[in-house]
This record gives sequence, C-alpha cells and structure tokens, in this order.
Amino acid sequence: MKTFAQANAYASPWSLRERVGMLLWDAVWALFCQWTPKPLNRWRLFWLRRFGAKLHGTPFVHQRARIQIPWNLTLHDRACLGDRANAYTLGKIEIGARSVVAQEAYLCTGTHDLADPNTPLQVAKITIGEDVFIGARAFVMPGVTLGDRSVVGACSLVTHDVPPGMVAVGHPARALKKRPGPAA
Repeated sequence: MKTFAQANAYASPWSLRERVGMLLWDAVWALFCQWTPKPLNRWRLFWLRRFGAKLHGTPFVHQRARIQIPWNLTLHDRACLGDRANAYTLGKIEIGARSVVAQEAYLCTGTHDLADPNTPLQVAKITIGEDVFIGARAFVMPGVTLGDRSVVGACSLVTHDVPPGMVAVGHPARALKKRPGPAA
C-alpha cells in the first residue's frame, strides 16, 4: 500500500499536472465517448490510449463505464469493462485477457489512513487475472488479486485475494468452490 504525503486532510495528493489531466480526461470522455453507441468501441479505445491507458489487443469498454485516471489502467485483449462499471484508478488496475467486469461493479484502488489525523490517501494495485468474471455490483478493495478463471458473485465485497479457479461470494466474499469447466 502506497501512502501519499499530504499537508492536511484537504490537500490534494495530485500534482497540478495530474489534476489538469484528470479534468481534461473527464471533459474528453463526456464530450467524445460517453454518448457513443457500443460499436464505436475503437473510438473509445483511441481516447483511452491518448490518455495513457495501456491496451493490449482489443478490449471492450462500455460507453457508460467510468474510469477515474486512465493512465493507471491496463486492459488486455478482450477484457471488458461493462455498463456503469467503475475503475477507480487512483492506483493501478490491470485486467487480464477475456476477463469481464460486469455492470456497476466497482474496482477501488484507494482508501485512507484513518489512524493519521490528515487521513492521507493510500492506494494499492488491483490485479485481475485471465478469464475472470466479476458479477454485477461487486466491490473489489485495494490490493486485491483475483486469480485466473476466478468468479466473484454479484454484490460481493472482495477484501482478500481470490485463488485461481475459485468462485467467491458474500459480504465479505469467501471462496466457496472450484469454478466448473475446463482449466485454461
């Protein structure tokens, strides 16, 4: 977990350049991407690349997906950010090939150190392996790794790593059983 040095609870952890970049990103996404139909995925990927997202192959990003800081996002071939999925990329998020982040799922890389009176921002990378499925409205906490072929059930709260090939559900999510089907 990386902790940002902040003078007080109201100070931004971001440089002026980063804040301007985030503001520009919000405007570009709203003006050029948010209204586009699904088939214009390559257009959305173009803008993500322009803002520093690392894209491998052809991932899919829904027009209503929300990405906080695109230069902290890595998407591999055929990875999918679904309708109203949130990639709160205060820290890095990497989504493996053929993995799906379903509608309204929330990938949160940021939290705060509540033991410090300045409550500084803390970030940790979220790593999503290949062929992972994250169900609707699931919430993934900072620093979590989801192993290849794992499944996170809808509305689950993922606070710890999920081993490869496991199905995890609940609040907090617990690995319950092996995912059915062939191993990749």
